[in-house]
Amino acid sequence: MFLRLKARAGYWLARRLFHWSWLVRQPRGWHWLEGQFARMANLGDVSAQSFYGHILTFRGVGLGAREEGIRLLRLAALGGDGKAAYQLGVISLAGTPSKAPDAAEAVRWWGMAAKAGHPLAELKLQELSRGDSTQ
Repeated sequence: MFLRLKARAGYWLARRLFHWSWLVRQPRGWHWLEGQFARMANLGDVSAQSFYGHILTFRGVGLGAREEGIRLLRLAALGGDGKAAYQLGVISLAGTPSKAPDAAEAVRWWGMAAKAGHPLAELKLQELSRGDSTQ
């Protein structure tokens, strides 16, 4: 119980400090922030999985970080996060180094995002059904 409370407090503080660019640029500061994000994501918090998944997918260094980011986004999307599901649809349609582009998977993720209320998911589904697969 105490460790979970400590993780929540650390995550809350890290989210606030994330907007301080001077801290993010410091290697020790960034390492601490990442530790807080990772701890909360590993505890199963959907919001933290989505947030940290986006960071790793788009700002992470190396293929391993990107793959971990996609894994966290997948967990968040399955937990009901519309933003994560939408992003997985975009990634599925574009493909990754380890997977070829898959329009059927993109439709599945965008369908989940639309159910969660993501504003662009329905638009992407309509574009894909018309054959406008431009991103």
